Amino acid sequence: MILTKAQYEEIAQCLVAVPPTRQSLRKLKQRFPSQSQSTLLSIFSQEYQKHIKRTHAKHHTVEAIETYYQRYMSGVMKDGTAPVLLELANEVDYAPSLMARIILERFLQEREESPPSKSVINSMLRDPSQIPDGVLANQVYQCIVNDCCYGPLVGCIKHAIGHEHEVLLRDLLLERNLSFLDEDQLRAKGYDKTPDFILEVPIDLVLD
Repeated sequence: MILTKAQYEEIAQCLVAVPPTRQSLRKLKQRFPSQSQSTLLSIFSQEYQKHIKRTHAKHHTVEAIETYYQRYMSGVMKDGTAPVLLELANEVDYAPSLMARIILERFLQEREESPPSKSVINSMLRDPSQIPDGVLANQVYQCIVNDCCYGPLVGCIKHAIGHEHEVLLRDLLLERNLSFLDEDQLRAKGYDKTPDFILEVPIDLVLD
């Protein structure tokens, strides 16, 4: 099914008022039942990533980070089981996984009195059980599993899809008896840029 410009813009307009969560995606599917889940997710991701790039800087000022952290601390003191961090992210219109990163970095900096390394942060986001605070670990986990645009879970899904497409392309090339070099072979030959495959002999593509 080909999506018209008008249909795309109608869907994009509806995304202005919804947070980047799986619950929002389900509501979008109810609003546009004729569109496939993959189509809606693709539009959802593209439009939200544009928004995040436009607003990223304002969420990373010293004042904003401190405000978010104090609101988080106040919220979990009242009820540590409530989705405080997820609700905060949705309220300020920021991706839950990115909000979780901000709060985690701020928490570790206060605990260790020095900025945590990027590798440590990434490791804790991939596995929140490593976070030395059970309440924060649960809050971060809630953000990660409810974010369908950013975060380690989304990254794993994208990697799996990319690998699947690479396997399908390899099978197609072998089926057509086309000679090619894969990424490992290109890297061994010293190529700086290594696409999935390069045809050793160019072919003419004839379109009907």
